[in-house]
Amino acid sequence: MERPVPRLPGGDGLSLHLLGIRHHGPGSARSVVRALDALAPKAVLVEGPPDADAIIPLAAHAAMQPPVAILVYAPDDLRHAVFYPFAQFSPEWQALRWALARNVPVQFMDLPQANRPARADADAADDETGDDVREDPLEAIAEAAGFSDGERWWDQMVERRHGDADAFAAVAELMSGVRAELGERDDPEEQRREASMRRIARAAEREYGDVAVVCGAWHVPALASMPPARADAELLKGLPKTKTAATWIPWTFGRLTMASGYGAGIESPGWYEHLWETRDGVVAAWMTKASRAFRDAQLDVSPAHAIEATRLAGALAALRAAPLPGLAETLDAIRAVYAFGNATPLGLLREKLVVGERLGAVPDDVPQVPLLADVAREQKRLRLPPDPAARELDLDLRKPNDLERSHLLHRLRLLGVAWGSPREVRGKTGTFHEVWTVRWEPAFAVALIEASAYGGTLLGAATAFARERAASADGLAELTALLDATFAAALGDAALFVLAQVRDAAARTHDVGLMLDALPPLVRTRRYGDVRGTDAERVGETIDGLLTRACIGLPPAALALDDDAAEALDARVAAVDGALRVLDEPSQRATWHASLARIAASDRVHALLAGRAMRLLFDAGIVGVDDVRVRLARALSHGTPPLAAAAWIEGLLRGSGLLLAHHPELLEVVDDWLCALGADPFVAVLPLVRRAFSAFAPPERRAIGERLVAHRGTPAQAGALIAADDLDLDRARLVVPVLRAILGGEAAS
Repeated sequence: MERPVPRLPGGDGLSLHLLGIRHHGPGSARSVVRALDALAPKAVLVEGPPDADAIIPLAAHAAMQPPVAILVYAPDDLRHAVFYPFAQFSPEWQALRWALARNVPVQFMDLPQANRPARADADAADDETGDDVREDPLEAIAEAAGFSDGERWWDQMVERRHGDADAFAAVAELMSGVRAELGERDDPEEQRREASMRRIARAAEREYGDVAVVCGAWHVPALASMPPARADAELLKGLPKTKTAATWIPWTFGRLTMASGYGAGIESPGWYEHLWETRDGVVAAWMTKASRAFRDAQLDVSPAHAIEATRLAGALAALRAAPLPGLAETLDAIRAVYAFGNATPLGLLREKLVVGERLGAVPDDVPQVPLLADVAREQKRLRLPPDPAARELDLDLRKPNDLERSHLLHRLRLLGVAWGSPREVRGKTGTFHEVWTVRWEPAFAVALIEASAYGGTLLGAATAFARERAASADGLAELTALLDATFAAALGDAALFVLAQVRDAAARTHDVGLMLDALPPLVRTRRYGDVRGTDAERVGETIDGLLTRACIGLPPAALALDDDAAEALDARVAAVDGALRVLDEPSQRATWHASLARIAASDRVHALLAGRAMRLLFDAGIVGVDDVRVRLARALSHGTPPLAAAAWIEGLLRGSGLLLAHHPELLEVVDDWLCALGADPFVAVLPLVRRAFSAFAPPERRAIGERLVAHRGTPAQAGALIAADDLDLDRARLVVPVLRAILGGEAAS
């Protein structure tokens, strides 16, 4: 029979059963359960936020499925929002469940969040849920024992074991020695925390007489040897008092890891869950899971792999003097047996098994702010459950359910909850389809609590937020982007309000660049409004007015620009042209093409823009190839500086080389111009020309090369032409292998 946990005398006459643990560990959790079974205390205290005592009974609910977290927040100041996560294998969780199952009084013990200063980082709960990460006392112990870090030492000494109630006396003795060696930390926050723990422990002992305390191992000495109560009262005097609220929210294994930034994080939640759930044949069962994961990834495995890897893991544990094979031994065995020494497949196991993709669940009757509850109802109604794993969601907006899913995702994005990230869709079905990458993060709960200031439903909150943002928007570009978002979210009245703000801002602006920036989102709203089931007719009037003013101001705006300004304006021109082509309104395109024609015909605008305007007019069928050839010849005439001529060519050819591939007469003009350049002008224009041609697809470059051979003749004839220019052919031949290698051909012999 196991020895009960000894009572540890307190400095003021108290005696408590102190169960020092390290958070989130299956060995610690089993030891806690065994100790509580042996002690049968009349009350249990668990390190955690006293602000959440009222919601502890919900931990016994059948629908509560860890990992979950307590969220404590100040309704008036969300800088007070802090998470306290629990997994099935967390000792604190098992202590709560043990007490609730036996109707034993249980409460949290720590400094309440209501008495703590506001924190800027809502996800920075380190001391609240774990041992102090600033100076881990286990590091020195691990180093003395020959381990690489404290986590591995604790894992081998405690978590790999099947639970030992006798371990708590040893932990208390160990931590007392460590604290005596390191000295007490000069940390007012920690001192207040431990003073609050002692105050709660005194009150519980007076009321119940027999109390078990489950807390971080570091705090055990502070509870075992208590100062007088008046000393703690002095430490806690004058603390701030903030109104707080608490609720349970689903959590994920990914957010339990140290890699997520969680101060009390662990390396392997999935592995620890496996240790908790599997009593016999732990390694063999793990290898079975690994085999299944590899087969799901289309990798060849067999039962022989699992058998051999299990044997190897046991041998490695024996060589390393470990009581049982741990994660390190199993992964080393898998790499040797399954992957033949290759570490790459282990990345798959780390994601699927070592960390895991588990998302917890909480009961529907958990107290929540109305907005959180409304979002949960919408997720359930639309059959779109939150999932911590990234997945693709293809929505057909012609289907009512998919359309409402789109509205849900867009409304959440508007409120800063980026559950889904949209991807561009091309092709005929692009009008009716949206493709999203969706991944749920527990931290979205805080964003929704913050957004609840705008309303208790998602529709109401998104509408109020959009109106407020429109009223304070800084400029036309922000308003048009907001208009696009409100139409995508089907916000109705809010979209019309934003549209009115867009009209007012458009009437006030004289900046052609801002007008051009505003047009693409307006066009998207107009084009896809009907598909989304929203009234976008009024947007067309705004587009007409804004486009007319932009087209009048565009040619003057293209004058006297430097290269950087020309590049910026060129990007805007291309975006507007693409948007108008999608909308395909004849009157609007006619207005636009008239403005482009003025730019193409001018010798005073930047050459890049003149070339781009000519290309857009050609693609639209406004000008023919003869018109382009005449304008090209003029742009490449002897009176045009070489850099300006190269910029004109770059503008003409941006996006596609098919113009030259299909029209040899244009290619000949460009080729003749290049061949006529002297050495210095050629070096000057080479970067521009190269940039233009490097963007072409390989088949386009190949077609242009074939056209050049036809124009210049065979390679032998081209060599004769070069010889006629008195060039050094021997030196030129040295370049040929390099050029062929770059172009993908075989090197010359």
